[in-house]
Amino acid sequence: MVALKRRAVITAIGAGLVGAAALAVRPRDKGAPHAEYFARASQALRAAGIATPTMVIDKDRLLANARQVMQNVNGRLPLRLVAKSLPCLPLLDLLMQTMQTRRLMVFNLPYLQQLAAQRSDVDLLLGKPLPVAAAAEFYRSFQGGQFQPGQQLQWLVDSPQRLAQYRDLARAQQLDMRVSLEIDVGLHRGGVDSAQMLQEMLAILKAEPRLHWSGMMGYDAHVPKLPLASLREKALADAKSIYQEYAGLAKQALQPAGTGGALVLNAGGSPTYRMHDGSGAANEIALGSALVKPSDFDTEALQDLAPAAFIATPVLKAERRFQMPRGVEALSDAARAWDVNQERVYFVYGGNWMADPVSPAGLAPSGLYGNSSNQQALLGSGAQQLQMDDYIFFRPRQSESVLQQFGDIALMESGRIIERWPAMPAMP
Repeated sequence: MVALKRRAVITAIGAGLVGAAALAVRPRDKGAPHAEYFARASQALRAAGIATPTMVIDKDRLLANARQVMQNVNGRLPLRLVAKSLPCLPLLDLLMQTMQTRRLMVFNLPYLQQLAAQRSDVDLLLGKPLPVAAAAEFYRSFQGGQFQPGQQLQWLVDSPQRLAQYRDLARAQQLDMRVSLEIDVGLHRGGVDSAQMLQEMLAILKAEPRLHWSGMMGYDAHVPKLPLASLREKALADAKSIYQEYAGLAKQALQPAGTGGALVLNAGGSPTYRMHDGSGAANEIALGSALVKPSDFDTEALQDLAPAAFIATPVLKAERRFQMPRGVEALSDAARAWDVNQERVYFVYGGNWMADPVSPAGLAPSGLYGNSSNQQALLGSGAQQLQMDDYIFFRPRQSESVLQQFGDIALMESGRIIERWPAMPAMP
């Protein structure tokens, strides 16, 4: 009898320990109402009568980011703004004025056509090689005006084959074309990857008077993504060494014959712009996304910048207990019993964006219920205190393509919506 009692006590203690352990790992309530910043943003949206999913850009944060970038660069290298990451003409205008640059990087034919037609004083560098048919279409549709393609436009070429195609276009249409060479500095996404390939392209350039070598572009986005500091340091050193070698070979072959203008040796990007200080071959840096700082750019190098772009969308249905569809309600019963953060469900206007909810705190999509582009379900504890027609804010993971999904961008300044800016069409 004593042994049985002892066994019962031990069993009870064991069960208690298991229960305590379960309670220790059980999710805690992550919910809270809007913080002051988003409470003010909600008031601004309501005052502006905005009732659909909307991209909001905080002008104060945007300009603070621009000034911080300029302070970091400190005049050591010129800046080129990446149009695909900031796809809105008034946005580009404001940043070009603030950051004292007319240099833009463009990645597709429609943007190239629009910028050449509507911003005739900009200097344009292609950020990826386009099919020669796209280049031909640009010249066919170009209506003239103050923009001078022969002086203000640099096509990007990545191989001897593509360069030969551009040469044939220049000959056939009697065009003077500036071309920049894409070089592989370690990303391995294409471009010149050997001295032999470079020499083939230099020979084509040297033999064709209508093609004018304007510079190089070496994109080094792989560097900060490597897992170890030692790997990152070596990758950056290798990238700069490759750039130095290729630029030296090209200058030796072509510069004595004249380049038709100052060379543009472009490098960097939002994640890596601070790695370039003018001591290497690169003589300009490009960036764009860092200025609005979507969540994919939460890196150590960009920690001095603040998120400046958010998706705001109204709550359509609130204060509902989370329930799975009929037949599988037991799944939601179990989820609610285990996790207080799955107690309530909120259905929002739209959803399934490349973005994550940031305010109010403690909201998350349901892995059980699934995603919807029509009425996204978000789960929370109820501590968010959301009601119908309140706003939920999402933070985009990237700016390119996401900024263009909501029509006009709402510009917020000092807690007020002061303007609506048309976004450029979504284009790859």
